Amino acid sequence: MVPVLKRPMQRHIAVTMMLLMMTAALAGCTGSDVTQDDVDQADADGYARGLEAGTPVSTLDEIIARGSMNCGVKTEQWGMGYRADDNSEYQGLDIEYCKAVAAAIGLDPSEDINYVYASGSERFNLLRDGEIDVLIRTTTWTTSRDADLNADFAGVNFFDGQSILVKGESISKADAGNSINGLSGAVICVATGTTTEGNVQDYITTWSGTGPAPTTYVADDATAARAAFTGDECDAYTGDGSAMAAYKWQLENGGIENVDASSWDLWIAPELLSKEPLAAAVRDMDTQWKEVVQWVWFAMVTAEEMGIHSGNYDSADMSDPAVNRLLNSRLGLGTDDNPLVDTWFQNVLSAVGNYGEAYDNSFCDGDYDGHSGSSAMTNCVLPREGTQNALVSEGGLQYAPAMR
Repeated sequence: MVPVLKRPMQRHIAVTMMLLMMTAALAGCTGSDVTQDDVDQADADGYARGLEAGTPVSTLDEIIARGSMNCGVKTEQWGMGYRADDNSEYQGLDIEYCKAVAAAIGLDPSEDINYVYASGSERFNLLRDGEIDVLIRTTTWTTSRDADLNADFAGVNFFDGQSILVKGESISKADAGNSINGLSGAVICVATGTTTEGNVQDYITTWSGTGPAPTTYVADDATAARAAFTGDECDAYTGDGSAMAAYKWQLENGGIENVDASSWDLWIAPELLSKEPLAAAVRDMDTQWKEVVQWVWFAMVTAEEMGIHSGNYDSADMSDPAVNRLLNSRLGLGTDDNPLVDTWFQNVLSAVGNYGEAYDNSFCDGDYDGHSGSSAMTNCVLPREGTQNALVSEGGLQYAPAMR
């Protein structure tokens, strides 16, 4: 259900007018001792009632009353939001974030999350209509989405950029000069309803390569775009860099059923078409719920910075004020009816670990110890070391405000 706003000013006016008319009627009666103070108090009471009537219902309160959380995700991007089939587990960094939020508010991440498929074209409609409580689905934070849509962005869980994956049998890496400027005449598959579509059109409009500019094959969604790419409708496929790297790995390792890509000689152009900060989103005017979603991510980053992880949080040194705050304080999060418990972040660590552990479980082999840094992550399809997604202490952009 969408947070309910009951037009406080209209109610204030109506209630106030009713009280004032009653007061005036009483004042007109013989012997009435109604004073101006009574009139002023009636106005104040009406205003207070109007404000009370206009208070929105927090999504957090609705989730707790329902006993489950509806998380909008994707299912086709390995590493971020992926499900091989209807009988498989959901996996990826976005899924880890959903689980972390559920754990923080006292739900069972293995039982109490309803994963709702959110396509590129429908995701904000699902959020607006209350079909999902939070959107964690490789969604780029942009000006127009923030300003025009009923969406408020929370934590950036992945810093990405748009890349182009190319079939070498169509346009070789050497012939293209290992550059997007060498893709003359290429047909590029892209999913509609995404920032990706607009970015690739900008690239074509401002084409600076030799020969005719590339063209696009616009598909209904990412699944259709990939089908067109593997079905020889396109020479290239564009999307978030993380998606292109993961998809290339799947194709080269036989991870796509009924697709033989052994002769394609796939390559990814090094240039990025855009910045793509991928963030969770909630509805506008849902501040307390947004704070929970946002600070869950910040706490996961903070924990890795502090060396606190799923394997040591229960024996951490609580005499350290910063450690104690992180592990034993609600820090004002939650609503009056449903405040987070003081040990909310311990629940998160138990469920998914810190940021590094969540990243490693999504893109690497899952053996990261939670504190040794990006260089200690092994067998990664998308290494974190040297990227924007490393901690700021490693030269990356993942950074959290103070937990206090």
